[in-house]
Amino acid sequence: MPDDHTLEFLLAFDGRIHHLEKGYWLKFEIRRVDPSLAQPHGLRYSFTLHDPRGRRLVGFDNAHGVPGHGPRKRRTKVAHYHWHRVVGDIGRPYRFTDADQLLADFFTEVRRVLAERGVSEAVIAEE
Repeated sequence: MPDDHTLEFLLAFDGRIHHLEKGYWLKFEIRRVDPSLAQPHGLRYSFTLHDPRGRRLVGFDNAHGVPGHGPRKRRTKVAHYHWHRVVGDIGRPYRFTDADQLLADFFTEVRRVLAERGVSEAVIAEE
């Protein structure tokens, strides 16, 4: 995977938590790993949005495999790159292209969920 400015930026965010208003928070985990079938791009990542009770509302990760999505005849093999759209979602395949797109897709979903709940996306504290 070629190095790019967004990937280096994201790698610097590993372990960060961003607190939003009303007790919502974002957690970023990303690190380089040896490329494998599960992580062919050499990254292990998990980006999540949580509610005040700590429940994951949105997540993009490649920590475990999920079944393919779609009609039975067109179902794809197990996907390790996936995302979770709602609480309790086991995940749906995600087509990873690069760090820029991953970040854009994650924040599109975060903004959707926060808007539905009347929560600002402004970061009020970091750790």
